[in-house]
Amino acid sequence: MSVIIGGGFASGQEVLQFFTHFGLWGVAGTLVAGLLFAFLGMQVARIGTQLQAHSHKVVLNAVFGDKLGSVIDLALIFFLFGVGVAMLAGTGSLFLEHFDLPKLAGGLFMTVLVSLTLCLNVQRIVDLISAVTPLLLALVIVLVTYALFNSDTDAGTLSALAAQQQDRAAPNWFLGGVLYASFNIAVGFPLLAVLSGGSTNLRNTTRGGVLGGLGLGVLILLLNIGLFATLDQIQGAEMPTVMLAKRLSPWLGWLMMVSLCCMIYSTAVGMFFAFSARFADPETPKFRLISVVSSFVGLGLSFVGFTTLVGTVYPLLGYLGIALIVGVIVYWWRHRHA
Repeated sequence: MSVIIGGGFASGQEVLQFFTHFGLWGVAGTLVAGLLFAFLGMQVARIGTQLQAHSHKVVLNAVFGDKLGSVIDLALIFFLFGVGVAMLAGTGSLFLEHFDLPKLAGGLFMTVLVSLTLCLNVQRIVDLISAVTPLLLALVIVLVTYALFNSDTDAGTLSALAAQQQDRAAPNWFLGGVLYASFNIAVGFPLLAVLSGGSTNLRNTTRGGVLGGLGLGVLILLLNIGLFATLDQIQGAEMPTVMLAKRLSPWLGWLMMVSLCCMIYSTAVGMFFAFSARFADPETPKFRLISVVSSFVGLGLSFVGFTTLVGTVYPLLGYLGIALIVGVIVYWWRHRHA
């Protein structure tokens, strides 16, 4: 959950564009995404455990075959690295816009933090990136409660306002839910495959995949409800969750900013971990070397700009995610009686 929930989710922008701007139908879109997350999380976790995958390539080859699996693998590691670079760029932008510090300071801070984290053992990495989600969940619940009790605009007016919005990520609410799941499953797929491959308990990893997917669905649903209830108040906000938090309390606004940094951190660690694990076994000197080098190369590339990176990498990753969804569903259908 922590790897998939990145800065875009924590800021509220992803949910706004994929769900909230479809009005009440956006709620149905969150249910589509949540069910897809649960099903795909369960299947990827099962495959990873059954194959004892040490790399996501093992799972890709099983799902797509060696040749097509290798092509998708090359595309995936390229985009994973791109998402990691985007997270470093996002930290630089965050430091500049909200802390009035140079972009280099933010990018360097996150790069060093990610590099140090990846030098730890796998369990410590999982513990660190997992610790972030409860904080965000608590903040989302507070914001949703505040939004519902402080909104005096009726649902009809809010729906009409949503219908006027142009910045939607998809033509309709159903496709919005599918695309949101496809993009994010591509982000979470490598780490989920490797982590589940490190366990021999199929029941536990299957349950973890389902619960993680449902947990994502609940978070999306809650945040979507909160944003919809205050849609008339957050027009033009680049970080609507931060705006709502600051209206409730200045210190809560700062806490939301810290949470946003943590979300960026967890996604960056997940991306560079999956990228490095493709070339070396975790917890080895080679893995640590690749992790540190790739992180600092990413820092150099991050000066291309956060907006440019997101606009280029994320849509292409979404299409790759659809291929992963189709492949996993076909694999499940063929092996459903096994």
